[in-house]
Amino acid sequence: MADARQHEMLIVTGMSGAGRSTVANALEDLGWYVVDNLPPQMLRPFVDLAGRAGASLPKIAAVVDIRGGDFFSELQETIQTLRKGTALRVVFLDAADDVLVRRFESVRRPHPLQGDGTLLDGIAAERNRIATIRGASDLIIDTSDLNIHQLATVTREHFSEVDAVGVSVTLLSFGFKYGVPADADHVADARFLPNPFWIPELRAQTGLDSDVAAFVLQQAGAREFLARYAAALEPVLDGYQRENKRHVTIAVGCTGGKHRSVAMVKELSALIGALPRVAVSVRHRDLGRE
Repeated sequence: MADARQHEMLIVTGMSGAGRSTVANALEDLGWYVVDNLPPQMLRPFVDLAGRAGASLPKIAAVVDIRGGDFFSELQETIQTLRKGTALRVVFLDAADDVLVRRFESVRRPHPLQGDGTLLDGIAAERNRIATIRGASDLIIDTSDLNIHQLATVTREHFSEVDAVGVSVTLLSFGFKYGVPADADHVADARFLPNPFWIPELRAQTGLDSDVAAFVLQQAGAREFLARYAAALEPVLDGYQRENKRHVTIAVGCTGGKHRSVAMVKELSALIGALPRVAVSVRHRDLGRE
């Protein structure tokens, strides 16, 4: 009998319109064998086939969603069964309702559960139907602020050469006035520092510019906060590695996501990146906003 434990397996699921196809394509580019729209009842045979293929299929992924009809109701039970003998991770893609509406309208397609109702009716029905799966997922990716190229980049960050590190950390700067990132595991607030926005010669610059970075980091408490925050995160990241949580998003916010949070994330990346078996990537969510 084939041993499925020698394989990595991903189940990619989530909201319709949240980017499952983009993630599937990015995984294929990374060498994963991907099957789209696989009914949950076919997951176990899929794993068994991969096991018989041996080393030729070390990484397999299945996109499972409500297109599977009544089969989708069996997904939670199937996931629990597969976890007992498979190196399985479940990836859930989500996005805000208004974003999903715009995406469906842009391609002029109805929502799969819309029926005679509106797009929002279909989205609400789907959220209710897959809430349990979302809660049991290993990784939730909020694609509300990502285009297809950015989502492909995020996928590569999460799933390329993951065995080389214990945990992959995404450091994300953002502006509180645009909302807290839905997929953040930890959120820090840099608004305790003076805002460079009120310095005329710094207003048009960003935290990536040396003048702004120097202004932010020389403020009382800035470097002390960074050192203590990195130290506090070290045992957390060690624990994630022990619990096989491979990906974590740490968000640092300021008012607009342009000055303080950007400078602090840039500095924090060096401190976190120096920790053992930790890989760091940096994203600035709101840097381009007016």
